[in-house]
Amino acid sequence: MEEFVGGLWDKLITRTAYRGFPKARVDLKDMEKIAPIFFRALGGDAGLNVRAGTATEHGARRGWLERVAGVGEKIELAWSDENTLHLPSSIDIYPEREQNRELYLWLIALAAHDVAPDESWIVRNQKATQATLLALPGMVARYMKLTAAEITRRPSPASLPPADAAAEAAIQAALCDPGSVNEYVPGRRPPAPVPLWLHPEPPTAAGESRKAGSAEPEQPEGGKVERDADARKRRAENVEMPKPDSPFILLFRAESLFSWAEYVKVNRDLDEDDNENAAKAAEDLEVMSVAQDGKTTASRVRFDLDLPAEADDDLVLADGILLPEWHYRKQILQAKHCRLQMLLARDAEPCELPVALRANAKRLRNQFQALAPQRARLRAQTSGSDLDLDACVRYQAEKASGAPVSEPGLYIDSRNQLRDLSCLLLADLSLSTDAWVNNSARVIDVIRDSLMLFGEALAATGDRFALYGFSSVRRENVRYHLLKGFDERYDGTIRGRLAALKPGFYTRMGAAIRHSAAILSKQKSARRLLLILTDGKPNDLDKYEGRYGIEDTRMAIHEARRLGLTPFCVTIDEEAGDYLPHLFGAGGYVVVRDAAMLPQVLPKLYVQLTGNGH
Repeated sequence: MEEFVGGLWDKLITRTAYRGFPKARVDLKDMEKIAPIFFRALGGDAGLNVRAGTATEHGARRGWLERVAGVGEKIELAWSDENTLHLPSSIDIYPEREQNRELYLWLIALAAHDVAPDESWIVRNQKATQATLLALPGMVARYMKLTAAEITRRPSPASLPPADAAAEAAIQAALCDPGSVNEYVPGRRPPAPVPLWLHPEPPTAAGESRKAGSAEPEQPEGGKVERDADARKRRAENVEMPKPDSPFILLFRAESLFSWAEYVKVNRDLDEDDNENAAKAAEDLEVMSVAQDGKTTASRVRFDLDLPAEADDDLVLADGILLPEWHYRKQILQAKHCRLQMLLARDAEPCELPVALRANAKRLRNQFQALAPQRARLRAQTSGSDLDLDACVRYQAEKASGAPVSEPGLYIDSRNQLRDLSCLLLADLSLSTDAWVNNSARVIDVIRDSLMLFGEALAATGDRFALYGFSSVRRENVRYHLLKGFDERYDGTIRGRLAALKPGFYTRMGAAIRHSAAILSKQKSARRLLLILTDGKPNDLDKYEGRYGIEDTRMAIHEARRLGLTPFCVTIDEEAGDYLPHLFGAGGYVVVRDAAMLPQVLPKLYVQLTGNGH
């Protein structure tokens, strides 16, 4: 009974003390479709993703009721780093829902015009505000309404001690008249947060960063990996793993006696309740401390992630193909930076199409035969096997009228209409393709079936096509697998190579795209399609992560377009909408929501991309 009454009291006092307006709340998920487009349309960095940030303590004065209820200690503000624009996960500080939505749009516009990021907090935000209002005059009235609402909810300088009053007066003056405050003297206490401005001290990782691949990672034993529903940015620090002298001593921190802050190995099996409790507790932590013990419980992972011995590896057809790589921070193309190996499956035996795919393959062949070269009767030709009676009558009528006539085409000729088209399909064979799509198939199985049905369909059209796959282990080992060359006939040998596909390593996509573009550019076809099939974003063990890998891949795609190729991406990555528009453009990719449907979707997509090919 006491717990029940206590729970009611807690809800009551929390609801009473809370200064927000929950009924007017606007969540970031309500803005997720327009936020990235709006940010890029205003000139924001197209390489940034939009994500929810994390709440941080502000240290400002709170009302006595807030202190009693334990609310109002933290606030979510907008900020950006080299990879992401972080926005509040929800906004409910104003009583009207439209005002809260306008605040989202204002923060996006402000971040797109952050023209003085190295200035002090108050000067930086004033200059960003001035640049935004100058570039977007239509937002002036909206900004004035937001400012008026913000001034109303802020503390009055007259109610504050002199030092704090001067600081608050400077902030309000800067809000109402951007550019009027050149110097800011902090008060004794931090000022009330300014939700219309960018974060004064964005969360950053403390401690020395850990190099990718420096640990020996554990292999998950199965089960579905849960996604962070909010996709928040967490504040973290690297610490040393504690080494207790006695195995009977419980590891804890002194400041965490009344909170959940024990050291926990994250790669361990937890009960559902434990996972839920840990997730909830993590939300309350201001800083997450991460330690690495360098141990692993599955030695097979070390074997899987190492390059196989030469006797067990695929046949090397070409080694040491040097390719450039784009360094976006230095804005230079690093010549001969990556080394690519052309590989061929060693023990791939010729085979027939799997029984499970034969019905679909037959249907696709029947459909795609309509795209095959066929004889067509061409009218108004200067030579041919039959007279074109319509052309003859038209010629005689024009001649009788006295009108000047050109050399007439009076014949009908029958010719083969060829599809002047070449397609290279590049498949991502990285380690992530070992994940399970459902209870019966992995991603690599879906890719294998897709390539087989794609080959069966294109073989029926007579189009020139090639199939390749890739993965990588750092820049010195970009593994490029020959599945079918342009000059090879699609038969049991090719099916055998496809049947031998297995998950590889990592995804150095830029190098693979550059080599694919070099191969495809040698084809003399009028239309050349570079089709990229992937399940995730570019990554590798070295610095080829995040923005670096994204920008190198983007540059490789631009290079392919300059060669006259048409790159198009097919992905099963649910988060692809965050980065693929930056890589391929709005119409240059498609996301297949159900990975199991990829074998059926891929051939249909090819028809849409190539049309009749005439």
